[in-house]
Amino acid sequence: MEFPHLPVLVDEVPEYLLTVPDGVYVDGTVGSGGHSEAIGKRIAPRGRLICLDRDSEAIRLSRKRLTPLGERVTLVRANYADLDQVLRDLRVHEVQGIFLDLGMSTYQLDHSGRGFSFHRDEPLDMRMDPDDEVTASQLINTRSPGDLEILLRNYGEERKAKSIVKSIVRERKRGPIHSSRELADLVASVVPRKHGPGSKHPATRTFQALRIAVNRELESLNIFLDKTPSLISVGGRVVVISYHSLEDRMVKQAMAGWERGCTCPPDFPRCACGKEPLFRRIRKRGVKAGKKEVAENPRARSATLRAAERI
Repeated sequence: MEFPHLPVLVDEVPEYLLTVPDGVYVDGTVGSGGHSEAIGKRIAPRGRLICLDRDSEAIRLSRKRLTPLGERVTLVRANYADLDQVLRDLRVHEVQGIFLDLGMSTYQLDHSGRGFSFHRDEPLDMRMDPDDEVTASQLINTRSPGDLEILLRNYGEERKAKSIVKSIVRERKRGPIHSSRELADLVASVVPRKHGPGSKHPATRTFQALRIAVNRELESLNIFLDKTPSLISVGGRVVVISYHSLEDRMVKQAMAGWERGCTCPPDFPRCACGKEPLFRRIRKRGVKAGKKEVAENPRARSATLRAAERI
């Protein structure tokens, strides 16, 4: 059985997520099922785990992996941003916990053939849901230089965005850019490569930006964070693992906002807004992987887990 993905913080996720053994829990990004397997083993036989993913191949892989958990598991092909509709369809009114792992799975990077990795020569696709319309190749070859520069700066936090875009525009005048290796080499030709422990490939931020744009990842996360308070029962928890500052900042700010009560100016004699705290953060600082896990799984180095409990 092939389950190539090594889940990050797999021991910590059930620890922070599970509060009621026979509750209803959601894994909104099931991937190849590593975290769901760990969660499912910890819930009671009467508990329920609802697993979502927008990638049909992820659903196939996780279905095999989670078979031993039997009827406790329900698999749904859907974007976690649509979790409210999924729960309505399943006639579930509230859940006791929701988990998201916002990173790419090893399967998607190494085996999907969709150009997520700059180490492989594959079609420049990057769609997590193959039914989506716009590919990374279409973005690279059709967007204006100004739009591409904004995209790389906003979604990749790429300081060399202008130089990269100039190189892309020169290349696409000769012909469309179709492969991941072609784009990676193009970026590497204008971004100096750093060496040493923890150094990243020059194309890392460019690929991140394109993937985020193609899959509308930040929009999905924002929608999810807006809906979450209405989906979790009192005492239930939301746990999110993020891998870059854009996502982690959104999660951190949302959880801080949920925790905050009255937002009236300090000189108001009494509260006029009526805002009550919705959650309490389990820990103010994010949870990071330990040295042992990072040594065994280098991608854990950039992971940050944040958790909050509904009050």
